[in-house]
Amino acid sequence: MRVWRILRNLLIFLAAVLVFVVTCVGSAWIYFHPRINRVPGLVYGQRDGKDLTMDILQPAHPNGIGIVLMVSGGWKSQAGSFRPWIAAALLRRGYTIFAVYHIPQPEATVMEITQDVNRAVRYVRHNARQYGVDPRRLGVTGGSAGGHLSLMVATRGGPGPADATDPVDRESSAVQAVAIFYPITDLLNLGPSTENLGDGGPPRSFVNAFGPQSTNLAVWKVIGREMSPIYYVTSNLPPSLIFHGDADTLVPLDQSERFQAEARKLGRTVEVVVHHGGKHGWLSMVWDLRRFANWFDHYLRQPAG
Repeated sequence: MRVWRILRNLLIFLAAVLVFVVTCVGSAWIYFHPRINRVPGLVYGQRDGKDLTMDILQPAHPNGIGIVLMVSGGWKSQAGSFRPWIAAALLRRGYTIFAVYHIPQPEATVMEITQDVNRAVRYVRHNARQYGVDPRRLGVTGGSAGGHLSLMVATRGGPGPADATDPVDRESSAVQAVAIFYPITDLLNLGPSTENLGDGGPPRSFVNAFGPQSTNLAVWKVIGREMSPIYYVTSNLPPSLIFHGDADTLVPLDQSERFQAEARKLGRTVEVVVHHGGKHGWLSMVWDLRRFANWFDHYLRQPAG
């Protein structure tokens, strides 16, 4: 009789554990699969005869604010590759996501990619009303190369040529808030990065990404500076949130800290959140996006002046 009671209690405990696990898994699945409307493969421009595309992810309850998400790792990007669950925290807050793809390097140089993602922001702003988004309130996000491209837009984005034939190109590519992961900010000072050959040249794995002249150090000094957000911090820099791991050897933490220091000289808001033990990416990043959502809530809920 006693054995039976023990066995029964054990079965009850195991059943409770099973119910708990199923509930947790089910809740997580539901959270990471918000109801959305996806508009795939929207062409925002061309590069060497090839379409440049973006996917638009519209949440069930949009808040009227758009987030341009740079789908880029190592300055490589594949059209249609973005998975909505990654941005669940933003979509659940009502943000409309514009997942931007570009031609991968070395097929396109980083300089050309930067031009193209600026074009993407201009396209979003030009067509914002069509997608229920306020063109005065655009945020940008991404990680690694996507973080770098986000900062390139944040530091160097602005009005297009007033005499441009295409009305999209006349729009501004400026953004009003930034939330990103571990960006490279200074290509001329790679510091303790494993990509630093110590010769003053480009990152060792990305020489071809910057064009055939990047091995010419005189030329590289120009290219590297042009593609480094840290040299273009101005009083117009939008509020920026950067998550960076202190164990990142590819893009060391000092890249973000030095960028923050430059911004603070001009009184601009740049918050660096250090993920202790974090390398170039960590498992809980999808949860960190809730902090990104908080950041965008704070800085984008009201139209920019």
